[in-house]
Amino acid sequence: MSITIDKLGERELDILKELGNIGAGNAATALSQILARKVDMNVPQVKVYNVTDVPELLGGAENIVVGVLLKMFGDLQGNIMFLLPEDSARKLLGMMVGQEVEDVTDDMSRSAIMEVGNIIASSYLNSLSFFSELTLIPSTPAFAYDMAGALLSAVLFEVSELSDQVVLIETDFSGNGEAIKGHFFVLPNLESLNALLKLVVAKVDGK
Repeated sequence: MSITIDKLGERELDILKELGNIGAGNAATALSQILARKVDMNVPQVKVYNVTDVPELLGGAENIVVGVLLKMFGDLQGNIMFLLPEDSARKLLGMMVGQEVEDVTDDMSRSAIMEVGNIIASSYLNSLSFFSELTLIPSTPAFAYDMAGALLSAVLFEVSELSDQVVLIETDFSGNGEAIKGHFFVLPNLESLNALLKLVVAKVDGK
């Protein structure tokens, strides 16, 4: 069996969504402990998008976004991105420090955003690793602040060489009445995605 991004069916997407939900639950718990307040996080959708359409999901290629970029190593390789529109990043930082935040690029804000991105990515990979019994290791997170088109182009270029489509897991946060929109991108290379889906499908089937 060979499964590629553009051949993902409802069943494979449901598996990825369930893994995303488990990872989001773990991430919400970790964030709640950091913020000392309840944080809800869910995964409303997992979809396959054309590479060229991704910047529009972030408000357009020229929209400023803030986030974290990581590499995935171990039994699977690929990229992970956690990106927020600038206003959502400001809200998230405000929840973390307990006051309004204007500059999302100062040292404190950069450190906080990287910590959140690292928590979310690690929680997701831990859930994936537990379920698949694969060894998955995130790289050190790198802070990102740029126009969505510019930021995505370098990472998506690696994917677009092999496929014109990517898997997107969209996350929503809420806490203290503040709704925050975040986009969590999981971009395994095609060989890794195929290996992962074969493994989890077999596990679901009890083989």
